[in-house]
Amino acid sequence: MSKVDLGLLSNFTQARYVVQLSTGKRIVLFRLPAIEPSKDKSKADNETDDGWSYYAMEAECPHAGGPMQDSQVDIEDSGYIVSCPWHAYDFNVETGESSVGITACTFPVNVRGESVILHFIGPNAEGVTLKTIEPVSEQFRLKKDGTAGAPLSPSNQESAGDAKYLDEAATLCDWCAHILNTPHPEHKIELTAHLFATFSQREGTSSPMPLGCGTVQAPAQPPRQGLTEVQPWNMPRAGRGGTLKSRISMLHALANIELWAIDLAIDICIRFATFQTDPLSKDSSRDLPRAFYHDWLKVANDEAKHFSLLRARIEEMGSHFGALPVHHGLWDSAITTAHDLRARISIIALVHEARGLDVNPMTIEKFRKAGDSPSVDVLEVIHNDEITHVTTGHRWLTWICQEEETDPVHVFRSNVEKYFKGHIKEPFNMEARAQAGMDRRYYENLEGVSVA
Repeated sequence: MSKVDLGLLSNFTQARYVVQLSTGKRIVLFRLPAIEPSKDKSKADNETDDGWSYYAMEAECPHAGGPMQDSQVDIEDSGYIVSCPWHAYDFNVETGESSVGITACTFPVNVRGESVILHFIGPNAEGVTLKTIEPVSEQFRLKKDGTAGAPLSPSNQESAGDAKYLDEAATLCDWCAHILNTPHPEHKIELTAHLFATFSQREGTSSPMPLGCGTVQAPAQPPRQGLTEVQPWNMPRAGRGGTLKSRISMLHALANIELWAIDLAIDICIRFATFQTDPLSKDSSRDLPRAFYHDWLKVANDEAKHFSLLRARIEEMGSHFGALPVHHGLWDSAITTAHDLRARISIIALVHEARGLDVNPMTIEKFRKAGDSPSVDVLEVIHNDEITHVTTGHRWLTWICQEEETDPVHVFRSNVEKYFKGHIKEPFNMEARAQAGMDRRYYENLEGVSVA
């Protein structure tokens, strides 16, 4: 066993953190209100004097590797239960026990004076130290009054800038088409957060949101409002981040990517709602399970959060989103892959999103060298979330290939060769790619369509 010092108690202000140890092991640290705060000296070892309790468990769900840092937290029988965002498998954060017969690894946490100590138990546990600890952002930065992270409801639409909500009878595809056709970026992020929250909440009830597969069509291209669009090759150079102007330009370009990323995640839900697997035995073809839609709505919700954080940071720096030209090159890949879900996942999630994992650390370092710590905080939130987005793409391409008895590496590489323009270039962030499920077989020595 190793006693790992996670830091000073005063440094912990958020509900959850991702802890990476020197062995590469990832753990989620939960900071939750004590259910019954102790009134005497016999308070639990993981409890603070001011009524907080700390818990730690493995970061990947033992069922299918879902990201437990994104789990839903509930109270049952005077204990905290966390549910995996992928299949809603539930685990007691203290014991790891679940109602489905599998157990997650949990680790004792002690609060000693001003320090939070993790007791790491397991094979080769001796000498383990802390590598990194990152807060999990749960905050939206909405451009209106209200609680950050909580989308406004139809009852207060006026203060929300008149974003249009659909009624309770609306299907998932109704909502997706509505969001895709919403040109105002603030309305888009608000409605996306509302859809994800509503879909998730209704999943555990007797009236889950109907899918509406095939009843409504996605637009050919989502409209934009108040933006100057140019071709990608006509975009002004952003520079290297050494000046305020350069950093604003870099963040503006990233915000544009995140705005398109919202639409891409929403579009995959509606455009491929009638998708069926194509196995050798035609009698065993399958529709997409509801978990598919939940996963991509989670991605859309993250992208909406990312856009809101970037937009707010640009404004703090004295500019605004729309002050610079943008391009829609990312949507071109959506058009190219609109006919095939396998191709869509391969190009958007496993090429474009994975490329973000490669370049994000270099971008973060540029901002760090410039002393721009608020932007670094935003970019680190985005980077950590995007690892889970590549994981989502890898998971669903693998699921399709398992159903069709094909090789996901071969399917991915063949789609890149058909539909991606250019090379899959180094450098690769092999660690982040591996965390997302992509080993070197996927991307080494791979070329797309020649652009010559």
